[in-house]
Amino acid sequence: MTTSDGAWRIGGRSKVRRLAERGAYDRETIEAILDEGLVCHLGFCTERGPVVIPTGYARVGDTLYVHGAPANFALQTVGGGQQVCLVVTLVDGLVLARSGFHHSFNYRSVVIYGTATEVTDPEEKRTALDAVVEQIVPGRTRDARGANEGELRATRVVRISIDEASAKLRTGGPKDDDEDIEIGGIWAGHLPLAVVPGTPVADDHGGEDLPVPGYVAYYRRPSGATSAPL
Repeated sequence: MTTSDGAWRIGGRSKVRRLAERGAYDRETIEAILDEGLVCHLGFCTERGPVVIPTGYARVGDTLYVHGAPANFALQTVGGGQQVCLVVTLVDGLVLARSGFHHSFNYRSVVIYGTATEVTDPEEKRTALDAVVEQIVPGRTRDARGANEGELRATRVVRISIDEASAKLRTGGPKDDDEDIEIGGIWAGHLPLAVVPGTPVADDHGGEDLPVPGYVAYYRRPSGATSAPL
């Protein structure tokens, strides 16, 4: 749910309070982080207490999709209209300060609160599953076969509508105390990290005889790196 200026609605749950200057609520920043991510953590409540599950996901417009087996406990639990919290975090670097207290990460994260409902329409399920493939390897659905009727029946898909969303970001080097800087003799700075693909390995069923698709040979994650206050 967005406001008239395109920002995501800021509610009591999504507002960034600690280091509020790192918070972002604009659509561009939040969507860029979601589109670059591979794994989310889905949080929900059960009779036995809170549960958080890591899983793949995909974004289609203002909707997120997660999927699994029909017997998947998490999807069975939330699919009837339960409120959920979904988090995506990208680690961009290690921040090494002169004191242990000021060590940190450079990161981009999104926290979403929304309502989960099971997808029953076959065409929406097919669209959602294709989107999950594209989230992982953009361009792959041009080659890979889509879900057939049996696979659609064997897959549970849950749609999460975004009620509130916020991002939080950190970039740059450490924020050392003046007295630690004055001591000298301790290296400080930040070490960038990135997802770097290795060499593609074909399977043993004819893949070795085919050229590697460009979206594999030149695989890169979408980059939405954004500057933000330290």
